[in-house]
Amino acid sequence: MVTNTITIEEQHASLTKAIEGLTKHVQEKDAQIVRLIHKADNIDASHIMEKQVEAHDEAEVSTKQRYAENDKFAKELQVSFDGLILVDQLKEFIEGTIRSKIEGSSKSSLTYSKPYTPRIDSLKMPMGYQPPKFQLFDDKGNPKQHVAHFVKTCNNAGTYGDHLVKQFVRSLKGNTFDWYTDLEAGSIDGWEQLEQEFLNRFYSTR
Repeated sequence: MVTNTITIEEQHASLTKAIEGLTKHVQEKDAQIVRLIHKADNIDASHIMEKQVEAHDEAEVSTKQRYAENDKFAKELQVSFDGLILVDQLKEFIEGTIRSKIEGSSKSSLTYSKPYTPRIDSLKMPMGYQPPKFQLFDDKGNPKQHVAHFVKTCNNAGTYGDHLVKQFVRSLKGNTFDWYTDLEAGSIDGWEQLEQEFLNRFYSTR
Protein backbone atom coordinates (compact mmCIF):
# COMPACT_ATOMS: atom_id res chain seq x y z
CA MET A 1 0.00 0.00 0.00
CA VAL A 2 1.35 3.42 -0.98
CA THR A 3 0.89 6.22 1.53
CA ASN A 4 0.82 9.79 0.27
CA THR A 5 2.60 12.13 2.66
CA ILE A 6 3.33 15.83 2.26
CA THR A 7 6.00 17.59 4.26
CA ILE A 8 5.48 20.91 5.99
CA GLU A 9 7.76 22.53 3.40
CA GLU A 10 5.69 21.15 0.52
CA GLN A 11 2.48 22.21 2.22
CA HIS A 12 3.85 25.72 2.76
CA ALA A 13 4.99 25.88 -0.88
CA SER A 14 1.51 24.84 -2.04
CA LEU A 15 -0.11 27.52 0.11
CA THR A 16 2.30 30.17 -1.15
CA LYS A 17 1.67 29.23 -4.76
CA ALA A 18 -2.08 29.29 -4.21
CA ILE A 19 -1.93 32.72 -2.57
CA GLU A 20 0.19 34.15 -5.38
CA GLY A 21 -2.22 32.77 -7.97
CA LEU A 22 -5.30 34.15 -6.27
CA THR A 23 -3.65 37.52 -5.65
CA LYS A 24 -2.75 37.85 -9.32
CA HIS A 25 -6.28 36.86 -10.25
CA VAL A 26 -7.80 39.50 -7.96
CA GLN A 27 -5.45 42.18 -9.30
CA GLU A 28 -6.42 41.36 -12.89
CA LYS A 29 -10.09 41.64 -12.05
CA ASP A 30 -9.55 44.92 -10.20
CA ALA A 31 -7.70 46.30 -13.22
CA GLN A 32 -10.62 45.28 -15.39
CA ILE A 33 -13.02 47.18 -13.13
CA VAL A 34 -10.79 50.28 -13.27
CA ARG A 35 -10.78 50.13 -17.07
CA LEU A 36 -14.57 49.94 -17.07
CA ILE A 37 -14.79 52.99 -14.82
CA HIS A 38 -12.38 54.95 -17.03
CA LYS A 39 -14.41 53.95 -20.04
CA ALA A 40 -17.52 55.35 -18.39
CA ASP A 41 -15.69 58.62 -17.61
CA ASN A 42 -14.69 59.16 -21.26
CA ILE A 43 -18.07 58.80 -22.95
CA ASP A 44 -20.34 61.61 -24.16
CA ALA A 45 -22.00 63.74 -21.49
CA SER A 46 -25.36 62.97 -23.07
CA HIS A 47 -24.91 59.29 -22.27
CA ILE A 48 -23.05 59.62 -19.00
CA MET A 49 -25.84 58.42 -16.71
CA GLU A 50 -26.75 55.49 -18.93
CA LYS A 51 -23.14 54.36 -19.36
CA GLN A 52 -22.35 54.74 -15.66
CA VAL A 53 -25.23 52.42 -14.83
CA GLU A 54 -24.00 49.93 -17.41
CA ALA A 55 -20.43 50.17 -16.12
CA HIS A 56 -21.61 49.70 -12.54
CA ASP A 57 -23.65 46.63 -13.50
CA GLU A 58 -20.77 45.22 -15.49
CA ALA A 59 -18.35 45.86 -12.62
CA GLU A 60 -20.76 44.20 -10.18
CA VAL A 61 -21.04 41.15 -12.43
CA SER A 62 -17.25 41.08 -12.77
CA THR A 63 -16.89 41.16 -8.99
CA LYS A 64 -19.34 38.28 -8.58
CA GLN A 65 -17.48 36.33 -11.25
CA ARG A 66 -14.20 37.01 -9.44
CA TYR A 67 -15.49 35.51 -6.20
CA ALA A 68 -17.03 32.57 -8.05
CA GLU A 69 -13.75 31.87 -9.85
CA ASN A 70 -11.80 32.23 -6.62
CA ASP A 71 -14.10 29.68 -5.02
CA LYS A 72 -13.63 27.33 -7.96
CA PHE A 73 -9.87 27.80 -7.84
CA ALA A 74 -9.79 27.00 -4.13
CA LYS A 75 -11.79 23.81 -4.69
CA GLU A 76 -9.30 22.70 -7.33
CA LEU A 77 -6.57 22.86 -4.70
CA GLN A 78 -8.11 20.03 -2.67
CA VAL A 79 -5.19 17.77 -1.81
CA SER A 80 -5.04 15.03 0.80
CA PHE A 81 -2.79 16.24 3.64
CA ASP A 82 -3.41 13.14 5.82
CA GLY A 83 -5.42 15.19 8.30
CA LEU A 84 -2.89 18.03 8.53
CA ILE A 85 -5.27 20.65 7.14
CA LEU A 86 -8.89 20.71 5.99
CA VAL A 87 -9.85 22.08 2.59
CA ASP A 88 -12.21 24.63 4.19
CA GLN A 89 -9.39 25.80 6.45
CA LEU A 90 -7.08 26.17 3.45
CA LYS A 91 -9.70 28.17 1.59
CA GLU A 92 -10.35 30.41 4.60
CA PHE A 93 -6.62 30.98 5.06
CA ILE A 94 -6.07 31.96 1.43
CA GLU A 95 -9.10 34.26 1.27
CA GLY A 96 -8.16 35.89 4.56
CA THR A 97 -4.61 36.54 3.39
CA ILE A 98 -5.73 38.14 0.14
CA ARG A 99 -8.42 40.19 1.90
CA SER A 100 -5.92 41.55 4.40
CA LYS A 101 -3.55 42.55 1.60
CA ILE A 102 -6.29 44.39 -0.30
CA GLU A 103 -7.70 46.11 2.79
CA GLY A 104 -4.24 47.02 4.04
CA SER A 105 -3.27 48.70 0.79
CA SER A 106 -6.47 50.77 0.78
CA LYS A 107 -5.86 52.37 4.18
CA SER A 108 -4.35 55.84 4.16
CA SER A 109 -0.89 56.14 5.66
CA LEU A 110 -1.74 59.75 6.56
CA THR A 111 -4.12 58.74 9.35
CA TYR A 112 -2.71 59.70 12.75
CA SER A 113 -2.61 57.13 15.54
CA LYS A 114 -1.38 57.54 19.09
CA PRO A 115 2.21 56.33 19.45
CA TYR A 116 1.61 54.78 22.87
CA THR A 117 -0.09 51.53 23.84
CA PRO A 118 -3.65 51.11 25.15
CA ARG A 119 -2.16 50.55 28.60
CA ILE A 120 -0.64 54.04 28.58
CA ASP A 121 -3.80 55.50 27.09
CA SER A 122 -5.87 54.05 29.94
CA LEU A 123 -3.78 55.71 32.68
CA LYS A 124 -5.81 58.30 34.59
CA MET A 125 -4.39 61.57 35.87
CA PRO A 126 -4.55 62.22 39.64
CA MET A 127 -7.68 63.80 41.08
CA GLY A 128 -7.59 67.56 40.68
CA TYR A 129 -4.73 67.47 38.17
CA GLN A 130 -4.18 70.71 36.28
CA PRO A 131 -1.96 70.56 33.16
CA PRO A 132 1.13 72.70 33.82
CA LYS A 133 2.66 75.11 31.35
CA PHE A 134 5.58 73.34 29.69
CA GLN A 135 8.64 74.84 28.07
CA LEU A 136 8.55 74.00 24.37
CA PHE A 137 11.46 72.27 22.66
CA ASP A 138 12.06 72.60 18.92
CA ASP A 139 15.49 70.89 18.56
CA LYS A 140 17.38 74.17 19.01
CA GLY A 141 18.28 73.67 22.65
CA ASN A 142 19.71 70.88 24.79
CA PRO A 143 17.42 67.81 24.71
CA LYS A 144 18.72 66.43 28.02
CA GLN A 145 17.99 69.71 29.75
CA HIS A 146 14.54 69.75 28.19
CA VAL A 147 13.79 66.26 29.53
CA ALA A 148 15.02 67.23 33.00
CA HIS A 149 12.86 70.35 33.04
CA PHE A 150 9.86 68.44 31.70
CA VAL A 151 10.14 65.72 34.37
CA LYS A 152 10.44 68.31 37.13
CA THR A 153 7.41 70.21 35.86
CA CYS A 154 5.33 67.01 35.75
CA ASN A 155 6.46 65.93 39.22
CA ASN A 156 5.54 69.33 40.64
CA ALA A 157 2.07 68.86 39.15
CA GLY A 158 1.73 65.45 40.83
CA THR A 159 2.43 63.11 37.91
CA TYR A 160 5.21 60.54 37.73
CA GLY A 161 6.52 57.61 35.69
CA ASP A 162 4.45 56.44 32.75
CA HIS A 163 1.93 59.25 33.26
CA LEU A 164 4.53 61.49 31.60
CA VAL A 165 4.14 59.72 28.25
CA LYS A 166 0.81 61.32 27.34
CA GLN A 167 1.98 64.78 28.46
CA PHE A 168 5.28 64.83 26.59
CA VAL A 169 3.78 65.96 23.29
CA ARG A 170 2.62 69.17 25.01
CA SER A 171 6.29 70.18 25.39
CA LEU A 172 7.23 69.74 21.71
CA LYS A 173 7.03 71.91 18.63
CA GLY A 174 8.54 72.12 15.17
CA ASN A 175 10.88 69.25 14.29
CA THR A 176 10.37 67.50 17.61
CA PHE A 177 6.60 67.57 17.25
CA ASP A 178 6.93 66.14 13.72
CA TRP A 179 9.14 63.37 15.12
CA TYR A 180 6.54 62.52 17.76
CA THR A 181 3.65 62.32 15.30
CA ASP A 182 5.71 60.03 13.04
CA LEU A 183 6.30 57.45 15.78
CA GLU A 184 4.83 54.05 15.03
CA ALA A 185 1.34 53.61 16.43
CA GLY A 186 1.27 51.73 19.74
CA SER A 187 5.07 51.46 19.89
CA ILE A 188 5.63 53.29 23.21
CA ASP A 189 4.78 51.47 26.44
CA GLY A 190 6.58 53.51 29.09
CA TRP A 191 8.24 56.82 29.92
CA GLU A 192 11.77 55.42 29.95
CA GLN A 193 11.27 54.07 26.44
CA LEU A 194 9.93 57.38 25.13
CA GLU A 195 12.73 59.31 26.83
CA GLN A 196 15.35 57.04 25.26
CA GLU A 197 13.77 57.32 21.81
CA PHE A 198 13.75 61.10 22.13
CA LEU A 199 17.38 61.36 23.24
CA ASN A 200 18.55 58.87 20.62
CA ARG A 201 16.95 61.02 17.95
CA PHE A 202 17.89 64.52 19.08
CA TYR A 203 20.86 64.22 21.44
CA SER A 204 22.86 62.05 19.03
CA THR A 205 22.64 64.77 16.36
CA ARG A 206 24.39 67.38 18.48
